[in-house]
Amino acid sequence: MIEEALREIRRGSAEIIDEERIVNLLKAHYEEGKSYTVKAGFDPTAPDLHLGHTVLLQKLATFQKYGARIQFLIGDFTAQIGDPTGKSETRKKLLPADIARNAKTYEAQVFKILDPEKTEVVFNSEWINPLGAAGMIELTTTFNVARMLERDDFEKRYKSGTSISISEFLYPLLQGYDSVHLRSDIEIGGTDQKFNLLMGRHLQRTYQTGKEQAVLMMPILEGLDGVQKMSKSLGNYIGVTEHPNEMFAKVLSISDELMWRYYELLSTQSLIQIQALREGINAQTHHPKAVKEMLALEIVGRFHGDAAAQEAKAEFERVHAKSEIPSELDTFEFEGPIWIAKALQDAGLSASTTQARRDIKQGAVKIDQQKIEDEQLQLSVGEYIVQIGKRKFARLKVHS
Repeated sequence: MIEEALREIRRGSAEIIDEERIVNLLKAHYEEGKSYTVKAGFDPTAPDLHLGHTVLLQKLATFQKYGARIQFLIGDFTAQIGDPTGKSETRKKLLPADIARNAKTYEAQVFKILDPEKTEVVFNSEWINPLGAAGMIELTTTFNVARMLERDDFEKRYKSGTSISISEFLYPLLQGYDSVHLRSDIEIGGTDQKFNLLMGRHLQRTYQTGKEQAVLMMPILEGLDGVQKMSKSLGNYIGVTEHPNEMFAKVLSISDELMWRYYELLSTQSLIQIQALREGINAQTHHPKAVKEMLALEIVGRFHGDAAAQEAKAEFERVHAKSEIPSELDTFEFEGPIWIAKALQDAGLSASTTQARRDIKQGAVKIDQQKIEDEQLQLSVGEYIVQIGKRKFARLKVHS
């Protein structure tokens, strides 16, 4: 059982520090019935999550399967500083009201994946606020500036003369102190978090907790383009609160190669089951599209339920395979006549009028299922079904 647990824990991971400790924790669980703690921290900087965030949640769920209790840490205090990881300038400070609102949505979303009975949701303001000035000063004595400037993003900013606030130096210290207070056995995070994760090990030693947490780092999930990391700002993301139809269609849009990456990092199917699917495609007993549909059904089902997933599959087949109009359309109303590019932008189908004109030039825009070529088209009074590509639809009503 320990070997099976290790295979699934290692699955998709980029780096594990002190795997021997993880092995010992697993042995204690299976031989003595002891549980252990796995910590992961999330700063509530946005109100909703995308699949890139759930890579860590899936790994936490794996640990739960093999005896762990999860410390799901919401960094309501540290979010006020802002994690400087990967940033070329100081982040804007979040307001407490925004943090509280975002934290609430996080709690609702994570239990689509995690078992609430094996999860403790904690807020780091509970132990950082009581530290006070004296405790904070003591914390700063545990690490020196030279070591802090070894961190890649700080080093680049320092050499380029870009401002680094003292509060940003505090962030990794506070993240590490979370592990001291929680006495975490393991901490997981993205590969970009290595410096902060190792700080937890350092501070657990410094504060003589009797523990030195193991660290597991997961890779950053690529977005729909298969190149850049999944990001809302890049528009290549799949949000966990998106409509089931949109979520299903987005999963189907990924490449066959990227599909295996998503299976490895997002699916609950075992490595043996995934290998069987690969072999089935190689032997031509499975079609890649059918295997991708299985993944889409699993992901949509996780966040919206199996019935919604099956409905999304049926809708996708109706719209895309049979070239029909979706059964549900967002409706936008305008005073006419209105320039088509402006209408596409205002309906959210194109990011700008420039992009809308580009879409028309490329033959991607249809009105009432007829491709249009006139970039200067004026829509007169009437009702139109407008489409860009295979997945973007809207009903436009133009009034006099």
